[in-house]
Amino acid sequence: MSKTILVVEDEVSIATLLKYNLERVGYEVLLSHDGKEGLDMALEHSPDLILLDLMLPTMDGMEVCKELRSQKRNIPIIMLTARDDEFDKVLGLELGADDYMTKPFSPREVVARVKAVLRRFTPVQHQDQEDPENTVYQYGKLQVYPNRFEALLDDEPLEFTPKEFELLVYLLENKNRVLTRDQLLSAVWNYDFAGDTRIVDVHISHLRDKIEENSRKPKFIKTIRGIGYKFEEPKNL
Repeated sequence: MSKTILVVEDEVSIATLLKYNLERVGYEVLLSHDGKEGLDMALEHSPDLILLDLMLPTMDGMEVCKELRSQKRNIPIIMLTARDDEFDKVLGLELGADDYMTKPFSPREVVARVKAVLRRFTPVQHQDQEDPENTVYQYGKLQVYPNRFEALLDDEPLEFTPKEFELLVYLLENKNRVLTRDQLLSAVWNYDFAGDTRIVDVHISHLRDKIEENSRKPKFIKTIRGIGYKFEEPKNL
């Protein structure tokens, strides 16, 4: 069954070009040229991924992203924008976007990025057949099921974006190992963000807000000053 991509882009020529190139490689494509309409389509159709322009009529891309995440829709989102601005990039990621592309870009580059994001998302849910579905990382009240894209804290479900969950699983897989920000960028984002380690810090902050009792005094995800982060199993849980 082919994946469905929702393209929300107000420049008709760009939207049409993206649709053509995505359909050529086998994706089904939904188009919207308006932020509010794009949000409604995302809620109605639950696409596998959204290409979301930042500057849109009626509702901008930031608001669309924020609304989707507030409604617990963990659809992967790649934001598209003509701005090459650090503030825009970090704000978009803080609101829950999974990736970010700056115009101008080639259709081939967008297709490659779509494939990469979907590939990073899918293995979390569908790992090796030898790995049973009930595989769990459990530390005190925290339980993480990597094959199910599921995590519980005190038996209550936690909501993560695909990128947050992938980062959490990677930290768990490397428990007690100090990981640099560059290592995390390479492993989780799968390509170089030109040293933009703020992206890692934003996602670590989101994880702490969700799994730590006190995000300012984390027990699980430790900051190793000047280097990066480490997931530890607290001695007293």
